[in-house]
Amino acid sequence: MEQSVSISVRDRIRAAYGVNGKIDGVYNPFVAVKCYNGTFVGQQDEGILTFRGIPYAKPPVGSRRWKRPAPAPQDDGVYEAYYFGKSPIQTEWETEQGSYYPQGEDCLYLNVWVNRTDTTAKKPVMVFFHGGSFGWGGTADPLYDGANFVKQNPDIILVTVGYRVGLMGFVDFSELKDGSNFADAPNLGILDQIESLRWVQKNIAFFGGDRKNVTIFGESAGGASVSLLPIIPKANGLFRRVISESGSVALTFSKEMCKPFTRRLIEETGIHSMAKLMALPERELMKLNEKLNAYNNFPQRDGRLIPVKPYEAYEAGKTAHIDMLIGTNSDESRYWVEELGGIVPYRFSIPVKFENDMKTFDKKDRNRVRAFMHRLDGYGIWKMSEFYDEMMFRLPAVKQAECHSEHGGKVYMYYWTEPSAKEYCGACHAVELAYVFGNLHNTIFTGERGDEALSEQVMTMWANFARTGNPSLGDLKWNRYDTRHRATMILCKDSHMEEDVLSEQRQLLFPLLRYMINPSYSDMSYNVPFVHKTAGLAALAAVGVIGLGIGVIRMFGKK
Repeated sequence: MEQSVSISVRDRIRAAYGVNGKIDGVYNPFVAVKCYNGTFVGQQDEGILTFRGIPYAKPPVGSRRWKRPAPAPQDDGVYEAYYFGKSPIQTEWETEQGSYYPQGEDCLYLNVWVNRTDTTAKKPVMVFFHGGSFGWGGTADPLYDGANFVKQNPDIILVTVGYRVGLMGFVDFSELKDGSNFADAPNLGILDQIESLRWVQKNIAFFGGDRKNVTIFGESAGGASVSLLPIIPKANGLFRRVISESGSVALTFSKEMCKPFTRRLIEETGIHSMAKLMALPERELMKLNEKLNAYNNFPQRDGRLIPVKPYEAYEAGKTAHIDMLIGTNSDESRYWVEELGGIVPYRFSIPVKFENDMKTFDKKDRNRVRAFMHRLDGYGIWKMSEFYDEMMFRLPAVKQAECHSEHGGKVYMYYWTEPSAKEYCGACHAVELAYVFGNLHNTIFTGERGDEALSEQVMTMWANFARTGNPSLGDLKWNRYDTRHRATMILCKDSHMEEDVLSEQRQLLFPLLRYMINPSYSDMSYNVPFVHKTAGLAALAAVGVIGLGIGVIRMFGKK
């Protein structure tokens, strides 16, 4: 059943593909907007004007491959804006439906939704960066359609942005011949995002937007991106507010952590020079990406673009002028039940990763983990899962909120607890996205159609934050986060405020953040590569770790 549904979704997304052409004749000026790089003709439906596939940079092809983005050139032509730009090069992945859309190197496009029924002179602008572990995703994903959001919030302009990922967006070539000429390559996806924000600053007023009131928001890799952008000088002045969903500055790699991907690339190709990589045709790059499959880097803490110590950058107080809304979900790591192919591979992969991580801890810190696990109910696998909820997502976000609030920044914190209807998934990673965009018909994470009232509530909270810097909603006051009260909005069908959520867990595990085990997906890929192979091999591997599983359960199992 799921297979046929997947095929249907894939075909439907692919069928939506088209190429925006130049218009030489008559066009409808009522649905057109003149920008610096062209006049773009959109489509209107029920008062919602949509522009898809507007270029914000020169295509990163030919000599521009693996180079920082260049601004889209000034253009007096008239162009269709009917179709999304191509998704970046990636492997197909069921939970990243943008991967089903046609892919290519030429992927630097954005989309704009405007509600024409609203006459606000200067509309607040919200710019969304998608997730996907910095290796997947695209704006053609139906989950990110902005129409319902601007129907709910007519005075908001919504923008979604495509950027380079994986092989084309986050690779360190310093070990290759002439690699020093590609020093920006480890963080090209972040540079793409910055270029898109420059385009917004230059053009959004033509759509009715207020360039001085721009909120950037994103989930997972997108949440990490919007957490990093405030501490990057090149992005200074391009936005005013940040909403980070299940992401933080901890979702980054050191230079050393980026090397395994480069070495794997060399092993697969036998290529040791940039000249030969640059000569590969696009189709060969796509084949190479298939071979590399799930292996990818996160943004590199290179000291050039991204600080080596990102939390210290927040502590310096240079981001105090940025308002921040940040939060995570209560069962983040259960996302990998779906991502890894079901409960069986999840049951054996989590213990393997857990054992590998425990080897890096000293005795005192292993005792901390033991104390944490013994405070939890349930069986070993779910205790390990909750450990990663804390270490990968919640505590890094709490740390970021602390650093920002203690040094002059305004912060609001949330904790999402409304669960997915899918078995074993709980309030997993990305479950909130259908609610945030009002696309409850998309059940890839929710399992069944979500609650309309909760979706309307969350959309309005996000929009209120973009409007004023305060997400409070009527009588539901959302208090600011600080280290004294740690006020947190619990988002569910009965949303409410609490103080110092999971206090004991925070105090026990906070010291372990120095291990930086947070880049979970790639780490799991390197340590447990067989989870991405066939179900038969997964089952065979599961048998092979029974002994390990028994040992872990004995050590950290039920009280």
